Amino acid sequence: MLRKHLTRTRLGLLLAVAAGVMLGAVLGQPSTGVAGSTATKPKNVTPPTITGTAEAGQKLVATRGTWTGKPASFRFVWSRCDADGACLTIAGATKKTYVPTAADVGHTLRVTVTARNAAGATAVASAPSAIVSPSGCPPGTATIQVASMGPPARLMIAEASVSPAVTRRSHTIHLHFQITACGRPVQGAVVYASAIPFNQFKPAAVTTAADGRVTITETRQQGFPAGRHQRLLAVFARATKPGEPALAGVSTRRVVAFRITR
Repeated sequence: MLRKHLTRTRLGLLLAVAAGVMLGAVLGQPSTGVAGSTATKPKNVTPPTITGTAEAGQKLVATRGTWTGKPASFRFVWSRCDADGACLTIAGATKKTYVPTAADVGHTLRVTVTARNAAGATAVASAPSAIVSPSGCPPGTATIQVASMGPPARLMIAEASVSPAVTRRSHTIHLHFQITACGRPVQGAVVYASAIPFNQFKPAAVTTAADGRVTITETRQQGFPAGRHQRLLAVFARATKPGEPALAGVSTRRVVAFRITR
């Protein structure tokens, strides 16, 4: 009798389990959120952007761009980049806003935004900003009129060349310079050039054009060549703002050297 009762009980349990399985198949089981889940990481639609003036001391603001996947959070990281596009993360720059410092001058900036949801995270970088200029630079991207400049912005002798090639028989040389500031050409700067040592070619001063370039023509003097075995012509160049002292304000100086061929 006991054995018959156990057999009936076991049979009842088996039937109950089978019925539960069938009912679950018909009605569906509650989702666990793992198997069969369609959730995906955030996907970027439009990249982050940077707004504001790329100048030391001026605040820049990052936008996070647009995303799919309903991100629950966003993280901002700013980077400093060189002319080749290589970037280094700026320590502590993890907010939506960033104020460029003197260390950023001459570089571009990027912001990387990381969007995160329950399925994971995706990081996307913005396009680079304009080259960060020192404070005192006029706004905009066009040629700078030197009269609009003020310290601490400085002029820069960005390019220097000579034509034709200098030889021991040269009687006239043409010195070519480009003057820039804040990553832009400067018009109206006075550029002075003199050979070192003095009295090799007659020094002269010329004002830069709209592209920031200037050509200074100098004629040979009795001091050239300066030595029997002279191989280089050293030239002292200075760019200044008219009316300012030669060694103050936005002025700059540079020594360049050109090979003397036979």
